[in-house]
Amino acid sequence: MAKPFSDLSEREILALAIALEEEDGRIYADLAERFKDGFPLTAQAILRMEREESEHRQRLIDRYRARFGEHIPLIQRSDVTGFLRRKPVWLMKVISVAQARRQIGVMELESRTFYEAAAARTSDAETRRLLGDLAHAEIEHSALAQRLESEQIESGARETEDRSQRRMFVLQVVQPGLAGLMDGSVSTLAPLFAAAFATHSSRDALLVGLASSVGAGISMGFAEALSDDGALSGRGHPMIRGAVCGLMTALGGLGHTLPFIVADFHVAFTIAVLVVLVELVVISWIRHHYMDTPFLAAAFQVIVGGLLVFAAGMLIGSS
Repeated sequence: MAKPFSDLSEREILALAIALEEEDGRIYADLAERFKDGFPLTAQAILRMEREESEHRQRLIDRYRARFGEHIPLIQRSDVTGFLRRKPVWLMKVISVAQARRQIGVMELESRTFYEAAAARTSDAETRRLLGDLAHAEIEHSALAQRLESEQIESGARETEDRSQRRMFVLQVVQPGLAGLMDGSVSTLAPLFAAAFATHSSRDALLVGLASSVGAGISMGFAEALSDDGALSGRGHPMIRGAVCGLMTALGGLGHTLPFIVADFHVAFTIAVLVVLVELVVISWIRHHYMDTPFLAAAFQVIVGGLLVFAAGMLIGSS
């Protein structure tokens, strides 16, 4: 069972502070390692904070030894109630610079609050002064992080990193997702509407659409995952890309398939046609917003292609 902070002795408070500084320093080191290639300036700023955490830890160790000797009991944040749970950086498949900055802000606020509470619980004047100094250092740490961010913005480095992150997001998420959405929305049109016109049965069209959508999702997911391991292209983990592509493919087909749940064939068909038009407009907007394709050009390419496939399905189903 975790122990309340109010029940900790001064020795335990100092031991906990040492463990917290070590944990925060290692988190900063992990973040810096994650960003060192794509965002070197952010990585450098985080490393500066990691070095300061190491200095804080050493000051705490020196004070602990002076009061309680060499043995420092292992007390971690999970042993004390009131601390926020932090997901380890190594378990995060994707973490953006903005997410890292927010996490750093939360860490510094929590550390400052801890030191202020710890100082209030300490009777030894030298220990209380040290804890107060560290609380003040955490305030300066937060100011340093904000100042570094401001400097990056003024120098243009922040804008460069944001552009780099946008490119990574486009490569790793938008492109496979868009490929899947286009394939699912367009390739399933022909079999779905061919079945619809051939049978005039909502149930038959629904079954064909479901089979086409799920089958296309599985196929596209595996094809994307096996196409590139991402090591050289920078397109990210293949399993993530495959999952994004497969899910968006299935979603693209299911969008105009699900209206055939409606038993009345003509009503279901009308709703499905409207959904198809919405899907094509959405695809055009995504291409325009993320791929820098002029909206009219994107709309023309996507809508013309979709209408041709739709017409092919109608002709085949009517023959």
